[in-house]
Amino acid sequence: MTLKPSDALGLQRSLSPKGVLPQQADVLDASLPIAEDELLIEVESLNVDSASFRQISEACDGDIAKIGTHILQLVGRRGKLHNPVTGSGGMLIGRVAKVGPSFPVQEKPVQEGDRIATLVSLSLTPLVIRSIKKVHPDRERVDIEGHAILFASGIFATLPQDIPENVALAVLDVAGAPAQTRKLVQPDQTVVVVGGGGKSGLLCLYEAKRQKNVKTIALDYTHEAVERLSSLSFVDEVIQADARNATEVMEKVWAATRGHMGDVVINVANVTETEIASILATRRKGIAYFFSMATSFTRAALGAEGVGADVDLRIGNGYTEGHAELALDLLRESPELMRFFKDHYS
Repeated sequence: MTLKPSDALGLQRSLSPKGVLPQQADVLDASLPIAEDELLIEVESLNVDSASFRQISEACDGDIAKIGTHILQLVGRRGKLHNPVTGSGGMLIGRVAKVGPSFPVQEKPVQEGDRIATLVSLSLTPLVIRSIKKVHPDRERVDIEGHAILFASGIFATLPQDIPENVALAVLDVAGAPAQTRKLVQPDQTVVVVGGGGKSGLLCLYEAKRQKNVKTIALDYTHEAVERLSSLSFVDEVIQADARNATEVMEKVWAATRGHMGDVVINVANVTETEIASILATRRKGIAYFFSMATSFTRAALGAEGVGADVDLRIGNGYTEGHAELALDLLRESPELMRFFKDHYS
């Protein structure tokens, strides 16, 4: 079987329209053989982006069989798991089946048989699903039989030996969030995390609290999340509020901070229309950081302008050098984080 020619960005995999990056393509070619600089992965599980899974679940009325069929058909149409509503995908876990002879193994050590988690979005990863084995709605995870292709430009992490596999996968799925938090947060600041009760929110709160004299405020909607957050030593204050209600959030953050508001507000909520609440919770000249895939840049930019908010709007980048190991190290360091992830994802 002749290998396809090399293309580090995977442009040759874009079927429609031709010549665009795989992220922008409507349809990808996920057929074999792989190119000389690609990895072939036998896929075991898909960790679906939280905003995407929520949208799919709502569209399927929470019916597990329908969710599986929806994902199977979506990937069948597009050659990738790229939700057209949210624009997001997720990540995968699997075993390396073949390493192309030109794959940059010196820069990215890997060999056949290694079990890896990809750290690039499924919205740009060529994917074939042969069958859906099981849908785990509580973990936003789908076990499948199928294959995926990673380009030479793609990034991945070898699964650690000292952390349960499902736990590692859940952490690696959001590894960019705590890594970006480390860049953003400075000593003596007030940090507000919108959607703080989920996996990315907890990692961001813990990382923020590692800075000297930082006050951490977590905002979430459900009683379960509020109770969980209230029990954690690295969360200073918990606010129960609907992040879609901007004035309610603003008033409660005002009360919690005595009018100071958040120096850094990190939005990891998996629901839409939470942009204005995050902006109004941010102090003048502060930073509103949107890591959630449910974020609309248009709503954020025009919303800030509309309320006269002079804040620094930043869109989350899922990749920071060393982000995977950083996120896993937070679990190794914090028994509280490890307990949460084991309880929910083991």
